[in-house]
Amino acid sequence: MARRHKPKTPPAKQRFSGAESHKPKTPPATKQSFSAAERSALYARREAANVLRSILRGDAERRAVASIKSLVFSPSVRNKRATFALVCETLKHLTVIKDVLEIANVLNSKWKRQEPLVYIICYDILFGKDTPSIGDAEKFLMRHKDALLSGLATLLVRKKVESVDQLLGLSKLNGHLKPRYVRVNTLKMDVDSAVQELEKHYTVQRDETVPDLLVLPPGSDLHAHRLVANGRIFLQGKASSMVAAALQPEAGWEVLDACSAPGNKTIHLAALMQGQGKIIACELNEERVKRLEHTIKLSGASNIQVFHGDFLGLNPKDPSFVKVRAILLDPSCSGSGTITDRLDHLLPSHSADNMNYDSMRLHKLAVFQKKALAHALSFPQVERVVYSTCSIHQIENEDVVSSVLALASSLGFKLATPFPQWQRRGLPVFAGSEHLLRMDPVEDKEGFFIALFVKTNKLDNPKPSELPERECRRRRKERTMQLHPFLCPKMFRALSRTLHRRRRKPVLCINSED
Repeated sequence: MARRHKPKTPPAKQRFSGAESHKPKTPPATKQSFSAAERSALYARREAANVLRSILRGDAERRAVASIKSLVFSPSVRNKRATFALVCETLKHLTVIKDVLEIANVLNSKWKRQEPLVYIICYDILFGKDTPSIGDAEKFLMRHKDALLSGLATLLVRKKVESVDQLLGLSKLNGHLKPRYVRVNTLKMDVDSAVQELEKHYTVQRDETVPDLLVLPPGSDLHAHRLVANGRIFLQGKASSMVAAALQPEAGWEVLDACSAPGNKTIHLAALMQGQGKIIACELNEERVKRLEHTIKLSGASNIQVFHGDFLGLNPKDPSFVKVRAILLDPSCSGSGTITDRLDHLLPSHSADNMNYDSMRLHKLAVFQKKALAHALSFPQVERVVYSTCSIHQIENEDVVSSVLALASSLGFKLATPFPQWQRRGLPVFAGSEHLLRMDPVEDKEGFFIALFVKTNKLDNPKPSELPERECRRRRKERTMQLHPFLCPKMFRALSRTLHRRRRKPVLCINSED
């Protein structure tokens, strides 16, 4: 049967003639146009929520993540300045925001699964200057604005304080203003040209310690500067720039950067090597590998090979690593020396009574650091090893170095003195600590530690024929002693004399027959 088609009925407005039919159409509510400022704020809240999610997850699991600044200024974040401000301010007020949400009791299961975004929006509603107006989460929380403000008032009464500042009890970080350090990427630009360009807008000085490092006034914001955008200069602290310079790799060497992401020290090595030789950049974390690759691409370095894997899993005798002559080891650490720069003091774990956690975490970090340093010293052709941390704790610095001194000595290494003109040295907890380098959080605006091992014995496992007879006898004696460590000296001497007589008997018989 043929289907009957009903005639299409025109919309209600079109069924009426007259002036009303000629009125301009009102766009649907779902297609409402927003201003550029509203869209920018919406995107910034989403980007801030993603950063906050990574930070809170890593902090809750007590594992190392990138610093807040590193996460915010990653290439994936577009509105960096607004995102950074939102993340920092939300973290400062996070305890209050959580308490207010608990009192107001407005979240359902849907929004509880998006807590980082809820925290960001609640900050804007309770403490921010701009009231969020677009976005589903924003509209939901704005409908409960009165309940949130009432919850905040209730909290102030419960805590017996008069203002939010008293409620927060935030410790103001008093300290000296830190200069802005800029390292010139000499693979793309010479230092003189960089100084000439930057002096158009800033007062520029050359650093006295690191030749390719420039010093600008505190607060100089260069994140949007074209020299930063095209990789001709990198925003890198003085201590971080001193690490690669302390290693002093030569052009043409093979160098291993053991824990390389985000890659600032790696590309500094490439610049010091004038783009020659080979750098193996080792990184375990997949997300940090992406950041490392972006940094390398931005720098223009062509002699860096990224290795996605665990440094401790590398076999020093593997043909891929037997030619490595220098290793830069900057392992995971507590970051206690750069806590202000990293903004770790804003994390929930730092606001709680976490002394036991800090002690356990430092112990675990030190165990890993000792293994990593011992592993770095075991590569057969390595001549120089730099161990560095951004920590102020002895357990991560002098204690780690002290634990490998015997091994280092047996492999022909000794401690050398990086930057001899530097005044602050290691804590006097063992002989030779004066070779270590320390930076002070107050005097130098950040805490850092550098140890340099240099191999003095260049004769690697020579053949017996290449050694003097006296050295051969000494080594044979040492091997014999190692075979019988359980014997007392008298028993061992008696056994040695018996073996000596047995070896001489055939010789005596031959002589008598002659």
